[in-house]
Amino acid sequence: MYTYIAPCHFGLEAVLKREVWDLGYDIVKVEDGKVFFAGDAEAGARANVFLRTAERVLLQVGSFSAKTWDELFEGTKALHWEEFLPVDARFWVAKAASVKSALFSPTDIQSVMKKAVVERLKSRYHLNIFPESGASYPIRVVIMKDEVTAAIDLSGDSLHKRGYRKLVSKAPITETLAAALLLLTPWKGDRILVDPFCGSGTFPIEAALMAANIAPGMNRSFTAEGWKNLIPEKLWQEAKEEAKDLVQLPQDCDIQGYDLDGEIIKAARDNAKAAGVDSLIHFQQRDVAQLSHPKKYGFIVTNPPYGERIEEKAALPALYQSFGERFRALDSWSAYVITAYKDAERDMGLKAAKNRKIYNGMMKTYFYEFPGPKPPRRG
Repeated sequence: MYTYIAPCHFGLEAVLKREVWDLGYDIVKVEDGKVFFAGDAEAGARANVFLRTAERVLLQVGSFSAKTWDELFEGTKALHWEEFLPVDARFWVAKAASVKSALFSPTDIQSVMKKAVVERLKSRYHLNIFPESGASYPIRVVIMKDEVTAAIDLSGDSLHKRGYRKLVSKAPITETLAAALLLLTPWKGDRILVDPFCGSGTFPIEAALMAANIAPGMNRSFTAEGWKNLIPEKLWQEAKEEAKDLVQLPQDCDIQGYDLDGEIIKAARDNAKAAGVDSLIHFQQRDVAQLSHPKKYGFIVTNPPYGERIEEKAALPALYQSFGERFRALDSWSAYVITAYKDAERDMGLKAAKNRKIYNGMMKTYFYEFPGPKPPRRG
């Protein structure tokens, strides 16, 4: 059994925790922006293929306290690296982060830890020089309040890189964040979903992937697929086969994306096609002032403009006002809006039932929830 670490957006740990639990793995602990879980070798492959909201999957090597460079060196050297790194491993400390700790220089942390790993492996493999001709094992370390956590990255490219997004709009939302926000709403694949500011289509595409039960990592590769010592190739193949068997394209999907920019709508269509869900989404060049739908109980999930550029700021009040008017004209709908624009509620003329602070990269945004009435029970 191993301990895996799945980083995620701050504020969305509960969503990822539920995803890990639904995959069948025990939660070890939850920290800000991280979920730790226990699992076997198969868990490493399945987590990469199936998790929609994790940024990556890491395999924990160990943790220890260090306030001095000597303590960092000795603590790193004491970890059982030989259980993870074969003799021909190509390894390096790919990323080091330090928060509220005595040791804070990332480049120095990387250098000291690499030397310590080499010293450990020298004593175990009885070699002075390592070929580093085999698979890649990127090491990542976080020092939080002088507690060092060392791990190896299974994913490689961040998991938000599903492989479908060739073109992006000006202020894109990442695929993992879009998926997490959709999972925070009561929306299900048989309900109407509209994004009136869809940009390159991330919300509609992630929604369609969920509606069709398409695993986000089904069609991409991962660094750990080259690790013959820890996760056999057969387990990766089985995880991807499992994902393929679960795909079920729905018959009655109503997912729509609008944007004022015709070129961006074209890019959104291309992205949806690359994701294999173009048949499930209707994209249209349309102004938010034309937002309408004849049916009841639909959902709006959207990331409207924030006004990053000064010349765009002047247009925001009218834009949000128009959105608020069109939303109120819809019958029994719900809306979920992520934005960094601080006057969003005032200009929309709506009071959110709830809002969550979420960091989109370094930008502080708010996720406003305007739930509508539940539809009557079928049957």
